[in-house]
Parts: sequence; C-alpha cells; structure tokens
Amino acid sequence: MTIALSVKINDGVVLATDSASTVMGGAPGAQALGVINVYDNANKTFNLLKGCPIGAVTWGAGGIGNASISSLVKDFRNLLKEGPEGPNGYRLNRDEYTIEEVATKLRRFIYEENYVGAFANLPPEQKPPLGFIVAGYGRPNARHAEEYGVEIDQGNCGPPNALRRSEESGIFWAGMGESLNRLILGYGAALPNVLQQNLGVPVNQITAAMQVIQQALGAQLAISAMPLKDAIDLAEFLADVAIKFSKFSPGANVVGGPIEIAAISKHEGFKWVKRKFYFDRNLTPDET
Repeated sequence: MTIALSVKINDGVVLATDSASTVMGGAPGAQALGVINVYDNANKTFNLLKGCPIGAVTWGAGGIGNASISSLVKDFRNLLKEGPEGPNGYRLNRDEYTIEEVATKLRRFIYEENYVGAFANLPPEQKPPLGFIVAGYGRPNARHAEEYGVEIDQGNCGPPNALRRSEESGIFWAGMGESLNRLILGYGAALPNVLQQNLGVPVNQITAAMQVIQQALGAQLAISAMPLKDAIDLAEFLADVAIKFSKFSPGANVVGGPIEIAAISKHEGFKWVKRKFYFDRNLTPDET
C-alpha cells in the first residue's frame, strides 16, 4: 500500500512516494485477507527515459505475476529507448512526443500486455487495483508540465486522463490518502456517509454540502508561483504526513519506509532529490 503524489506549479512538477510494500494473505477458506508482512524498500518513483523530462509514480499492486511493478517499469523504459518503432511500437521519438503518448504506451504495456493475462481467472472484485501518474514535459517547446493518470480498478482500465490542464497548478494524491484528504480537502472519506446516516442530510444535498465544506476548510498549499524547491519541500511534507498518519493509526503500518522524490523542470529535466540505494554508491557511482 502506498502514498503517491504529484505537486505541480509553474516551474515544474514534483513526484513523491513512500517505499512500503504490503504482502497480503489468509488462511484457506478465510473470508478476508490479512497483512502478512510490510517491506520498506519498494521502488515506486521512476525516471521513464534517461535524458528526457518524464517521470512516473505508482500505487496499488506491487507486482503482476512474478514480476514487481519496478521491474516491469524498467522493462517499459527499455522499450521506450530501443523498442520497436512505428504507430504500434514503443520507441519514443525524443524530438517529438507528448506526455499523453507516454502514458498511453505505459497503459498498453502494463495493462494490455501484462495485467489482463495475469489476472484473467480472478473475479473483478479480487483483481488488484493499480495506478500510475505519468508527468513531465512533452516536446517540442512545452511551456508547462503535464500529468496523466492511468488507473486499473476491478480489472478495468480506461484511457489515460489528464489530471488538470497544463497551465493549472495543484496537488494530486492516490493510495492511502486519508490523511491528505483531511489536511487538504478539509474532510475525511467517511464524511458523506456521516452527513447522510448520522445527521440526516438528504442524498441529493450531499454533493453541495461537500463543496461548501471544502471551500470553507480546504487548504490551498500548492501556489502556482512558488519556487520549485518549495514544491519539493511540500511534496516531502505531504508524504511524511501520510507515513506518520499510518504509523500512529491502529493497524498495520502500510505506508512507510524512505521517501523518494523527483523534480522535473523544463530546463533541468528529471532530477532525483531523494532516493534510496541498497548498495554502496562508492562501488557503483554511475548507477541511475
């Protein structure tokens, strides 16, 4: 389980994730799965093509079949670099591409070529959720970063959707986002049910009530003109809030481990800000 987020401003976009990977399981015949273990070294933030201002973060399932999502994304990265060309190929034209194109290729590789077959025999309600934010700068001469979401829910996956207009700024988060819902939106996910069931608010008034609550209590944290370094600090803060919320809430600590952060800007491209390594950097200094 995960927190994955993006912070988009005028000067670029920042991607951040935690590193927790939760293994679920249960006894034969059990009605529900339980947490077997939580590992703190999963890779969920990716540079999709070295030398290009494109990155991605993931949430949901940690693997498909016997392959981790990290390994699959690295396979996809190799296809973008040197895979087959043409309309149905994967190789990316570095001089002319769009972020939507990259997200569409990622959806095809992850969902159509891997996910569908791996989970074909499971009923929809048992198929694991999986999602990605693909973000960065398309070429040529893109003025603003773009963010596209790819999300698999109960085995279904629509085309990539733009998270906001390219000239807009804001925060997007997915995964275990209850803490950020409360912090940024001003309410938790259970509030609509509380309004209806505990306070008797009519169903047809819930949406309007939620809008009023968000306008009154929501926090505008991402400002378009803020410097990129401040957007980095904001992304780290939000990821840390989600981690601490999971740590001190009842139940398994399913959001945790090191925070990974990447910043993507028009002129500097994709840059790692925080990244974990399981090897001695002095032994492998060129590893990316």
